Amino acid sequence: MYPLKILVFCCLLALTLTTNGQDMSTYSNELFISNNGDSLRYRLLKPTNHDIHKKYPLIIFLHGAGERGWDNNAQLLHGGEMFLRDSIRDRYQAYVLFPQCPPGATWAPMHIKHDSATGKIIQADFPIEGAPTRPAAALLKLIDSLRNSGKIDNRRIYIGGLSLGGMGTFYMITTHPEIFAAAFPICGAGNSAAADRFAKKVPIWIFHGDADPVVPVEASRAYNTRLKELGANVKYTEYPGVGHNSWDNVFVEPGLMKWLFSNRK
Repeated sequence: MYPLKILVFCCLLALTLTTNGQDMSTYSNELFISNNGDSLRYRLLKPTNHDIHKKYPLIIFLHGAGERGWDNNAQLLHGGEMFLRDSIRDRYQAYVLFPQCPPGATWAPMHIKHDSATGKIIQADFPIEGAPTRPAAALLKLIDSLRNSGKIDNRRIYIGGLSLGGMGTFYMITTHPEIFAAAFPICGAGNSAAADRFAKKVPIWIFHGDADPVVPVEASRAYNTRLKELGANVKYTEYPGVGHNSWDNVFVEPGLMKWLFSNRK
């Protein structure tokens, strides 16, 4: 009897894994090589019932530190399933871009000091001037390539990300506010003193858990305070008792996609 149960369980597990694999395989596996030889692996989801004669919005999602690598797959771990839901994919037709940052690299220039015991960020500097990181530079060139493809509605390019990707989101809209129609950084941080560069150009919805043991919630609070002072179009959601994985709350946040798609350049 037990061998039969084990066999049934294994079959069900295999079916589940296959289904998940089929879902994620809906994202095409791509490699971008810029004119200076830098490369960036990425996954791209096309709109359902894709019409080659139409232009669609573009959503860019930047992953966290734990999903860096060369496999061009780990970056889909958090968020990949969200954009495959029928309630989102069918209603909010768009290209969805998940680039992958190489190991040891970052989406934004930063100098961070961690607590040796807890791993929490205790000091951080996010320089705005100067050259971007190589992944950020490659991503900007990839975005330019997509913008010039004739497939993208360039007035509706959105960017979001979690943790390291939230930091990248703040950096991207600070340095290139002319590109993005809206942004949604999750448990991120950045140079809030430079928020005036995008304050009245890029609507933003900031998310953070107030019990985050990795990226201090004060980083997002600082942005919220500064942006309100600047009269920006800012929304701020802080989840009580939620730790670093506040993205789980964001992925089921009512109204996020409706708000995102309500913005355009």
